[in-house]
Amino acid sequence: MENKNAFAEVIESSLSGWVAQSWQWNRFPLFGSLVTIESKKRTLLGLIYQINTGSMDPTRYPFPYQKTESELLAEQPQIFEFLKTTFLSMTVGYIEHGHTTHLLAPEPPHIHAFVQEASKTESQVFFSSEQFLHLIFGSLAPVNLDELLLANLNYQKKLGILTQERLNRFVETYALLIGKDYRRLKFFAQRIEHSIAL
Repeated sequence: MENKNAFAEVIESSLSGWVAQSWQWNRFPLFGSLVTIESKKRTLLGLIYQINTGSMDPTRYPFPYQKTESELLAEQPQIFEFLKTTFLSMTVGYIEHGHTTHLLAPEPPHIHAFVQEASKTESQVFFSSEQFLHLIFGSLAPVNLDELLLANLNYQKKLGILTQERLNRFVETYALLIGKDYRRLKFFAQRIEHSIAL
């Protein structure tokens, strides 16, 4: 295995993003977090915007047993063997020759490429610029955009890399990208104040 920190691999790929499947159904990245794919040419950076868990066999569906997960693991562990977790990442940049770029990469990731969580250093460098917000706003991915952005801010806060200055620049860029939608900006700022206070 080429990367000990990998936990999933790509099963669908495009320039704008990819779908990956976790090797274990109960191991997946956080909504709004940053993941990476390493190749010989560059490291791709992706932002998690959707996570799905379900049956890998279309003829077998999870059934409500009225028992806790720990009870089911003890009594019927086989039912978990048919579960799979996939997650969707939008490409938000790449690292090449030690330089981080906030643009789509020239090539999509290969099918079966390994996915891992971005390191704190990679996240620190990547989120030091708000340029990635342009890619998110321009993405055609079906996603609740403000929820994704709030989740990303929480992710940065948990990593200990979200400063007041960085938060201010984030909100300023957000305000520019939404145009004159003052109502949306006001609600977004209120949600930050209540959930991501520094």
